[in-house]
Amino acid sequence: MCRLGDRSGVRITLATDTYLPEVNGVTTVLATMRRGLLERGHAVQVLAPAYPHLSQDDPDVHRAPSIPCPPYPAVRLSWPWGQGLAGAMHRFAPDIVHAVTEGPLGGFGRAYARRTDRPLVTSFHTDFPRYAGRYLGGWAIGPTRRYLRWFHGPALATQTPSDVTRAELQGLGLPRAVTWGRGVDCRVFTPGRRDGRRRYALGAAGKLLVLYVGRLAVEKGMDMLVTAFQAVHALRGEGLVFCIAGDGPEAERVRSELPFARHFGFLERQTLADLYADSDLFVFPSPTETCGLVALEAMASGLPVIGVDAGGMRDNVREGLTGHLVAPGDADGLAGAIVAVLADETTRYAMGQAARAFAVGRDWERELDLLVRQYQSVLGRPADVAAA
Repeated sequence: MCRLGDRSGVRITLATDTYLPEVNGVTTVLATMRRGLLERGHAVQVLAPAYPHLSQDDPDVHRAPSIPCPPYPAVRLSWPWGQGLAGAMHRFAPDIVHAVTEGPLGGFGRAYARRTDRPLVTSFHTDFPRYAGRYLGGWAIGPTRRYLRWFHGPALATQTPSDVTRAELQGLGLPRAVTWGRGVDCRVFTPGRRDGRRRYALGAAGKLLVLYVGRLAVEKGMDMLVTAFQAVHALRGEGLVFCIAGDGPEAERVRSELPFARHFGFLERQTLADLYADSDLFVFPSPTETCGLVALEAMASGLPVIGVDAGGMRDNVREGLTGHLVAPGDADGLAGAIVAVLADETTRYAMGQAARAFAVGRDWERELDLLVRQYQSVLGRPADVAAA
């Protein structure tokens, strides 16, 4: 196997159970990773699910047949075996296999790395123990944690996008967990995109616009969001516009219980950047985030963030400086924080300025340089990865 010193670039296989054109935080990070690695002179192969009506036009993206996950059709379940993926990996000859997700395709990449004695890197993007507890009940948390220990245990580095989650993984028995992936493109997401004509079209002329962006799913705190938005609308509805950008299993309920809000579904990246910039406050009640990429996008757009004091949100939101954090499930506290920030223009402006400054420090280019250093450490000095 060719090591880093034998050629100028690193050859990386990314094995993932979610990829473009699916819309979520993981696919956003993956697309950025791939672009950044290619720009830096490295070679990238992607193993990903096939999606309906998707033409294959990239020879370095290998698609496995997939079907919708029954309780969540937007998520695909792939069948990687017998599809020539091992042959494609053998021809590509990766220096590193990066299992990005813990599903069938990530597992296939993990198995290939183990079988061929290649360095393995994994990612922990999704807080599956908390997801399991919400969807299946408390009994599922222990088995899920055991599976994660098994899956990530052989990795020379397990990347996760917040220091809080890294500490949780280390407490789970994964000492080689490292922080990576908490970047935002501050050139795309910027307050400079704000436009009075678009705000007028949204009905926000002379009003304040409150925004939620993300999947509409149980684990994202939809009960808390609905209750808080209803309470704030009852208090200050005449002076506010509520916007929700996203879709998911809870979409129909959210739309029916928040009829006064503007509902957009998933938005193309540039349109979403416009909506952030045209807003005045971002609300994100999810208690299960490893990072909260949408919160970083909102901060880059100059918005204060009201979130939940849990997971990766603790890394991004500085209490009283860039926004507020409330206890998970505390809808009254969320509503109170929204009302307080909206009522104080001076504080709201200062928080937005501080949020933008914080986000600029999380620019993707810095994260991509760190990614290359972590890969180099895995190839050359595995013991140094934990300190990277």
